[in-house]
Amino acid sequence: MPTFSYEAINEIGNPISGEVEADSVEMASEIIASRGLIPSRVTEGRKVSANGGVESLKERFTKVTPQELILFTKQFRTMIRAGVPMLNLLQVLENQTENSRLKKVLGTMSRDIKEGASLYDAFAAHPDTFSSLYRNMIQAGEASGALPEVLDRMTYIIEHEHKIKSDIKSALQYPMFVIIALVTAFFVLLLFVIPKFVRIFAKAGLELPMPTKLCIFMYETLTHYWYFILGGLFLIIAGLFYYLGTEQGKYMRDSILMKIPVVGPLFIKAAMSRFASIFAILQSSGVTVLDSMEILSGTIGNYAISREFDHISRRLEEGHGISGPLSSAKYFTPMVINMVAIGEETGHLDEMLTEVANHYDTEVEYAVDQLSGAIGPLMTVGLAVVVGFFALAIFLPMWDLAGMAH
Repeated sequence: MPTFSYEAINEIGNPISGEVEADSVEMASEIIASRGLIPSRVTEGRKVSANGGVESLKERFTKVTPQELILFTKQFRTMIRAGVPMLNLLQVLENQTENSRLKKVLGTMSRDIKEGASLYDAFAAHPDTFSSLYRNMIQAGEASGALPEVLDRMTYIIEHEHKIKSDIKSALQYPMFVIIALVTAFFVLLLFVIPKFVRIFAKAGLELPMPTKLCIFMYETLTHYWYFILGGLFLIIAGLFYYLGTEQGKYMRDSILMKIPVVGPLFIKAAMSRFASIFAILQSSGVTVLDSMEILSGTIGNYAISREFDHISRRLEEGHGISGPLSSAKYFTPMVINMVAIGEETGHLDEMLTEVANHYDTEVEYAVDQLSGAIGPLMTVGLAVVVGFFALAIFLPMWDLAGMAH
């Protein structure tokens, strides 16, 4: 029977370790639990040293998906409501999760809390797993004593944003596939089909039309200078990635995206939905407007709009209400400004923001449908241009050749 090494928490909360014989990890966990212990890690003894390096490499490249984060948040909320002590709660969640990265994070969080760290500090130590918004919401919930309610709202935010991103990705899958197919067809025709026809036309001594001459020029450029072209493309792409990794590059990227027809309005509406839903949750969680602006600046997901929050925060520090600074900022729509003004006057800002978020959720769905509808004709035009260009390059000389034959 295999031997399993384990780490566990005893009745008084102290960590202990040992070994147990069982047929499986599940059976070993049951045996440990029957002894009044809470297992935190159970591993088959002879595999610990052999797989240690593999496991650490796996953890490094494993990501926590939105679905796994949603499940974790729901379980976390349920167990807090049930009154489970924090250390026990984290140990149970660590045992249950199948994600190796999240399992390691929860183990580290347990150790941090044992050593006296606050819950927020334990979450803040893992920015790659928990977003700035998630960490700030945990801090707000811990400070207000309303952590279960905050986790409820956090679950809604993660589900809401995952749905929007999935809808946008779904809308872009078809055009990306068509673009890849078009580019592939272009190079196949240029490098393998056109040269065969050109040799026939050259033997016949034809005066080649402009589309055919252009094809020959592109073919010769690619075959003779492909290394320069690849090197240039590599440098351009590397430079672009570097620039887009800077604050100015991200700002420029988002500013340009929001000016593109059809695409721009979609990004603005998605940002307004994110702004309203997060702001509403922060307000209902007792976070001040000024602190909310700081959190939103780091979580809005759009660097062009994020810069506007710095201007808004300065106006708020001067004693202005939120609706006035919003009206003087770029990108914020009249509906958002008016609803915020009404909420500010009536004292129901979180309710007004929730209405705005619901409205823009619908607008985003409609904008995604519009984008899908607009992409179809654009792809058709692109396909027609590529096919038409090569058709002219081949058939114009063919007609001249047929005329010579007669």
